[in-house]
Amino acid sequence: MIIFPAIDLKEGQCVRLIEGRMDSATIYSRDPGSTARAWQEQGAEFIHVVDLDGAFAGQPRNRASIMQIVQSVSIPVQVGGGIRDMETIADLLNMGVNRVILGSAAILRPELVAEACRRYGDRVLVGIDARDGMVAIQGWGETVSKTAVDLAREVKQLGIKRVVFTDIRRDGKLSGPNLAATAELARASGLKVIASGGVASLDDIRAVKALEADGVEGAIMGKALYAGTVKLAEALAIARGEDATC
Repeated sequence: MIIFPAIDLKEGQCVRLIEGRMDSATIYSRDPGSTARAWQEQGAEFIHVVDLDGAFAGQPRNRASIMQIVQSVSIPVQVGGGIRDMETIADLLNMGVNRVILGSAAILRPELVAEACRRYGDRVLVGIDARDGMVAIQGWGETVSKTAVDLAREVKQLGIKRVVFTDIRRDGKLSGPNLAATAELARASGLKVIASGGVASLDDIRAVKALEADGVEGAIMGKALYAGTVKLAEALAIARGEDATC
């Protein structure tokens, strides 16, 4: 299982939100590159980056910060937020980003998802963000009449192999991930799933790891790491199966 430390970018700074509300931002760092480097030094094998301004604007707004992150680490970086055309996908991948995550585009431009999969294969993911089981897009500001499971099945037909699943109600609240919905999504779609939203403790990491057989292959961690309630090294040990309590 992979642990993905998250770097959420707002106006070039590393922040955390609650339920995706921009007015709830807490600034944790003004230097995204050094933040990414610190996670790598603590053992991270992959970094998860979200361009929050881009998600709301519909096009990237933190390109310089993303480039800074990529240039600061030797581990792979995946990026989402406002990626809605092929030019942006190509730009990010050419910059050195390892994987791009399409969110709203999966609803608004499914043909883009299909074309991106044809060109770039499993370097393209879809982010499925759900509020009470229903998909939310446009920076989580709009809920559409489609369930997370239905969207997962649709993007699989377009060529997607892996999704990031976020329960919006849990995001940034340290309330624990929605394990039941995450497992259901993996089983119902047959896709590989990265869990996001609410991971708050080592027990949460153990619970997500227990879903590996269902197809859940990773967990994104944000606030718990920044607030210090979980040490990355301990989470990584659990993810590798080196948990002394098991």
